[in-house]
Amino acid sequence: MVDGDTFWFQGEKIRIADIDTPELSPPRCEAERIKGEAAKRRLLALLNAGRFSLLSVEQDEDRNGRKLRIATRGGYSIGAMLVNEDLARPWGGGRRPWCQ
Repeated sequence: MVDGDTFWFQGEKIRIADIDTPELSPPRCEAERIKGEAAKRRLLALLNAGRFSLLSVEQDEDRNGRKLRIATRGGYSIGAMLVNEDLARPWGGGRRPWCQ
C-alpha cells in the first residue's frame, strides 16, 4: 500500500483514477497526514474485503508511470466509497490542498 489512492497489485503500481486523497509523502500539515493515513487504512480494508476489478480509463498511465484504473466491487467504485466516507475527493484533474 502506498497511500489512499495508490497501491501495488500484481507487480504494478495502480493509481485510482476517479479520486484524490491527502498526500502522505510528504503531507503539508498534520491534518492532511491524519486524513491521509485514514484513507490509506480504509483503502487497504476495502481492497482486502474480497474480489475487486480494475477498469481501464482513457489514459493508461499517469506521468509517474502508475497505471490509472478505477477499482470496483459489485459494479460500485471503491473510490466513490472513499469519497462517501469523506476520505477522498472526486478527481477533478488537479490536486487541491487539504490543509486549511
